Amino acid sequence: MKEELLFGAAYYAEYMPYERIDRDMEMMKQAGMNVLRIAESTWSTLEPHDNVFDFSFLDKVLEAAERENLSVIVGTPTYAVPAWLVKKDPAVLAVTKERQELYGRRQNMDIMNETFRFHAERVIRKLLEHTAGRRCVIGFQIDNETKHYGTASPGVQALFVEYLKETFGTTGKLNETFGLAYWSNSVHSWEDFPDMRGCINGGLASEFEKFQRKLAADYLSWQADLVRAYKREDQFITHNLDFEWKKFGADIAQDGYSYGVQPDINHYEAAKCLTIAGTDIYHPTQDFLTGAEIAFGGDEIRSLKQENYFVLECQAQAFKYWTPYPGQLRLQAYSHLASGAKGLMYWNWHSIHNGYETYWKGLLSHDLDTNPTYEEACVFGREWKNLGKKLIGLKKKNRIALLVDNQCLTAMKWFPIDRDLSYNDVVRWAYDSLYEMNLECDVVDVQAVDMSRYDMIVTPALYSAKESLLQQLEEFVARGGVLVSTFKSFVCNEYLSVYCDKQPHRLHRCFGMSYNQFTEPGTAALKGQKVQYFAELLKTEGAESLGNYEHKYWGKYAGITCNDYGKGRAYYIGCFTEKGILKEIYAQAGRDAGMELPLSVWPVVFRSGENAEGHMLHYVLNYSENQQEVLNPYKRVRDLLSDKVYEPGEKILLMDWNLAILEEIYSVIWHKK
Repeated sequence: MKEELLFGAAYYAEYMPYERIDRDMEMMKQAGMNVLRIAESTWSTLEPHDNVFDFSFLDKVLEAAERENLSVIVGTPTYAVPAWLVKKDPAVLAVTKERQELYGRRQNMDIMNETFRFHAERVIRKLLEHTAGRRCVIGFQIDNETKHYGTASPGVQALFVEYLKETFGTTGKLNETFGLAYWSNSVHSWEDFPDMRGCINGGLASEFEKFQRKLAADYLSWQADLVRAYKREDQFITHNLDFEWKKFGADIAQDGYSYGVQPDINHYEAAKCLTIAGTDIYHPTQDFLTGAEIAFGGDEIRSLKQENYFVLECQAQAFKYWTPYPGQLRLQAYSHLASGAKGLMYWNWHSIHNGYETYWKGLLSHDLDTNPTYEEACVFGREWKNLGKKLIGLKKKNRIALLVDNQCLTAMKWFPIDRDLSYNDVVRWAYDSLYEMNLECDVVDVQAVDMSRYDMIVTPALYSAKESLLQQLEEFVARGGVLVSTFKSFVCNEYLSVYCDKQPHRLHRCFGMSYNQFTEPGTAALKGQKVQYFAELLKTEGAESLGNYEHKYWGKYAGITCNDYGKGRAYYIGCFTEKGILKEIYAQAGRDAGMELPLSVWPVVFRSGENAEGHMLHYVLNYSENQQEVLNPYKRVRDLLSDKVYEPGEKILLMDWNLAILEEIYSVIWHKK
């Protein structure tokens, strides 16, 4: 496959109210698009009856794509089962904690059910046989937004018992590990193991959820193996990984945005079977567009393989909250590239005329004609055709890692901080503060982190931590690294058994403090700012207090500490503070790590990396309705969009929702001499 920047949209000819493939292809070409994503939710159209296949609608799209020299990504159609399959075997629908699912919505199947697997494999093989040889097909997306869907059937539970036997060996060891004596939950024979849907032991329940996440990752690996049997060497395998969905309030499809760590599949495990990671990222817009969701999602997906990735879905207009102001669609698109994306595809091309997502509008509105959003896509589509070789393959070498963990997320559902403060809220508080300071970071799964790559590590609410991870963190600081950890970190082991020494476990010497009480903050303040949700009462043991609680009774306790340990330094933030206080800590920690702090902060966002030509690129993004003026902090640069050259310290003017892409040209000039 020729290496190029991919730009396109999901395209569903089967959803169209009338035949218009040729017109759509023409409009896509006008917009500078070069790729379509098809088929991932079309099982009932591909196989209308058991073992009766119809590829005619796909053939029309593939033939049109080849005529127009457009590339195609083919999705396996398995995340929405057909009615005839449910009729044949109702057990293909997942049994969850609440009930057995009913037919209708997508993602309601038992991914381990033998009948489902048989028919899923058959339709995948038929689809691959039909499409893998097509010239236009450049790769395959396996399933879509895959999760475990709460599957807890008797078959799944039997597999879990076998997993426990393999992991723990004896029921005695199982009882000891999870403290099952509590409330008479001990199990003395594997044959007596109870239904997990009634489990009240947070550790064991979290282990079951970890097992369910593994089933989801294994399911994707199974599909990837099927695809490998048919795909060409030049065709990739990807998947559309999604994030936790943050609701605005209304319980409808047209509500919410991508927010934080996905609870129901581990991205790092899931990505192992892929040749390139893919994702969907949705976010607030209009006056609420900050770029933070784009950056967080990109930093997490890029870090899975430390490689560029596809944005397989992102928003165009969609529902009322997402209709972009002029300039915002273009700004969003470049923001994805600034995080390391090598492809951007809208969900979807056209607005849906009926069904559950009727008002989730695509790039085209329901009239299927041009509109301001489509016209703006044409603008940067043309820019990408001209600049693509400069923009593709952005490599980022960030010095900060922010560690995330599915197990901690699950644990804090069982042992919440507060009704209004979730694990992902803490993660986003920690990440967004870095983002707003223009301190770029990788968002790294705890299983994948290579600490030698980083000078500074941030651990938001790393509640559950293995001894081996704690040892790594301690050694990281001792070698000269800077560690910034928040409340609810290093409390328990990987099985959610609370450590019984000083907290934070093992690292209290590294932090030079400990605590054994925590509290609702009440009226407590820190540095003049109200503390919210949760406060640990920190006792310094060599550490410097960077702020004691301002409170009649809690005033003798520190809220934030700093400690030199070995050649490095460790900060501990024992409470939920205002972002301004957290940013003060980050600034100090960044200087300790030898980093120069950016002069500009949000709403002007700087994102940097090295392009495929070996030149440094700096994206300067204005997330504001106001004109912004910044000073060029780099050596001599050229704006790829305006062709204007800026000297060091020269003013750069950014109009509302606009950007500059600065290429360092000093090296280019040197080579010419």
